[in-house]
Amino acid sequence: MFPDRRGLFLEIFNQPDFADAVGHPFEMAQVNCSSSRRGTVRGLHGVAIPPGQARYATCVRGAIVDIVVDTRIGSPTFGEHVPVRLDDEERQALYLAEGLVHGFAPLTDEATVVYLCSSTYDPAASFQIDPFDPALGLPWPRHGEPILSEQDRSAPSLAQAAEQGLLPTWADCQALGAQRLTRAGRATEVLR
Repeated sequence: MFPDRRGLFLEIFNQPDFADAVGHPFEMAQVNCSSSRRGTVRGLHGVAIPPGQARYATCVRGAIVDIVVDTRIGSPTFGEHVPVRLDDEERQALYLAEGLVHGFAPLTDEATVVYLCSSTYDPAASFQIDPFDPALGLPWPRHGEPILSEQDRSAPSLAQAAEQGLLPTWADCQALGAQRLTRAGRATEVLR
């Protein structure tokens, strides 16, 4: 961040720094911007593998809690979650690898989230998990009756999604990661 008397300049994403931190470049195919009011819960959303979708999210106005859930069947952390605060003061970003689902809720009256996606939206590959699945026990902020989309309101629990074959496997996610590293290696060779 570069603040001065005019305001602030922020570098939201830097490909070389990202690749150094994560071990591979981020293949961006789509950029989304979502504005939400307090009481809204967006998610939990995921993408089947293939094609998979990695996401890189930041909150450019207000504050949110973004909750990431591991839905990779066979993963050592399957079903576990991590809540992350993103806001317009600390200016942190969150990277979500393929096979993870996430959802977010504003902590302020309004919040705007920008996220980069590694693939374009494909409704046939998208799936939802009930953000209020009692087995997950996610720490959503409470501000009256939650405001949800109809898709999120009728989403299956994590167990139901697994029974319906909606969830990716740990092995499929690892294979996708290996393919990505191979492509990244080839891209590096081309640049040399």
